[in-house]
Amino acid sequence: MLGFLKSDPKKKLQKAYEDKLAKALHAQRNGDLRSHGTLMEEAEKIYAEIQTLEQGKN
Repeated sequence: MLGFLKSDPKKKLQKAYEDKLAKALHAQRNGDLRSHGTLMEEAEKIYAEIQTLEQGKN
């Protein structure tokens, strides 16, 4: 009945994924390739979680 009040975990993960990608892009543009690599790894892990959630709904 009150399902609309629950937060969507996919939206939260999607926002975190986009934030990591933006930070990685910023680090790359500044020449900090080590941080860029780390942030991209973290973004890939978040993307994998998103894919897992999508597979669970199907």
